[in-house]
Amino acid sequence: MEMIHIRLVSPPDLTPRAVGLLSGDRYVFNLTVLPGLARNPDGDAVECDILAGAANAVLRGLRELELDRRGSIIIEPVGMAFSGTAAEAEKQQLGALAHAPVWEEVEARIRAEGTYLPSFYVYLVIAGVIGAVGIITNSQILIVAAMVVGPEYGAITSVALGIDRGNRVRIRQGLSALTAGFLLAVVVTFLFSWTIRGLGLQPTAFDLGIRPVSTLIDAPNSFSVVVAVLAGIVGIMSLTQARTSALFGVFISVTTIPAAADIGVSCAFSSWSEARGSLIQLLLNIVLLIVVGVLMLRFQRAVWRYIGRRSGRSGGR
Repeated sequence: MEMIHIRLVSPPDLTPRAVGLLSGDRYVFNLTVLPGLARNPDGDAVECDILAGAANAVLRGLRELELDRRGSIIIEPVGMAFSGTAAEAEKQQLGALAHAPVWEEVEARIRAEGTYLPSFYVYLVIAGVIGAVGIITNSQILIVAAMVVGPEYGAITSVALGIDRGNRVRIRQGLSALTAGFLLAVVVTFLFSWTIRGLGLQPTAFDLGIRPVSTLIDAPNSFSVVVAVLAGIVGIMSLTQARTSALFGVFISVTTIPAAADIGVSCAFSSWSEARGSLIQLLLNIVLLIVVGVLMLRFQRAVWRYIGRRSGRSGGR
C-alpha cells in the first residue's frame, strides 16, 4: 500500500475549506486538525494520510486554495502503514491508479537536482579527470566510474522540466550550469592530459594509436542515438516511479562525461578529428536527453490522466 503523509499550516479562514476538501475525499485517512497550534507561519495545523494514487487531485485542490502561498504544504512518504480500510480502498476503488506518480514529489526531486552548488562543478571536473585516465589507459571500468560520478543528468532533467513547465529561469540556469560545467571539465582534462603528454606518462599503446575506448566515444552513430533516447525514457520513468537502481543504469549508459573527457584528451594529444567527434557526441546526448525528457514527462502525464478519467479521478497535472 502506497501512501503519503501531508502536513499543512492553514490560515484560520482557509481551514474549513481545506478540511472540507480532505474529509470529503474517500482516499484521505487519519485526518487531524489542531486549531491555532502552528507557528511560523501561524495558523491551524492539519495532518492526514492519502493514498498515493489519489494524491494529485487532493494536492491540486489544496494549491487552488493557495495554501502553499498563504500557509505551507509538506509532503512525506509513508514507509509502512497498516490500515484495512485504506488497503481495501486502494485495491477495490483505485485500481491501476494506485501506482500513479505523485507529481508534486516528482517535480520536487527534479528541482532539487537543479540546484547548482559548487559541488556540481567539482563532481563534473573529477568525473572528467577519471574519464581522461580511463581513455588514456583504455580502461572501460574507469569510464563507467566517470559516468556514475557525473551529476549532469540532474541538470538535464531540470532543463526538461523547465521546458515542460515554460519556466525560462530554470531552462537558462540549467543550460548555463551545463555549459560552464562541461567547459570547466574539458579545460581541466585538457590540462591534465597535456601534463601527462609532457611528462611522457601515456601508455605505449595509446601513443601508437591503439585507443579502443576513445574510438567508442568519438564516433557518434545511429546506435548513439538509440542509446540516448532509451536512456532518456528510462531516466524519466525511474524518476516518476522512484526507481533508483534504474536511474543508476541511465548514468552508466549516457556518454556525456566520457565525451567531454575525450575532447580534453584529444586536444592535448592534437587529435583534432577525435575531438570533433567527441564534441558531436556530447551535444547529441545532451539534446536528445532533454528532448526525450520533455516528451516523456508529457506522455506520462497524458497516460495517467487517461487512467484517472477512467477511474473517475485525476492522475496527472
